[in-house]
Amino acid sequence: MVIISSREFRQHQKEYFERVDNGEHIIVQRGKDKAYALTPITPNDMYFNAGMLKRLKDSLEQIENGEYQEISSSKGISELLGL
Repeated sequence: MVIISSREFRQHQKEYFERVDNGEHIIVQRGKDKAYALTPITPNDMYFNAGMLKRLKDSLEQIENGEYQEISSSKGISELLGL
């Protein structure tokens, strides 16, 4: 893991992005109490990709068809999760 200043990051962005792409962990320190981790994002990381939209549509269709279970207690949640 490498910790760099925001100034260092701005001056050498390409180098640090390439290092992250190669699996290295880079932390950018901004001021005394702020830090950011550089992380590559894949299509699976996006919340509203095509697969997720299909799952949402399928779920809405199940609700419209009455294929759902109402849960109103912690016991019901435990039973649903098999705990």
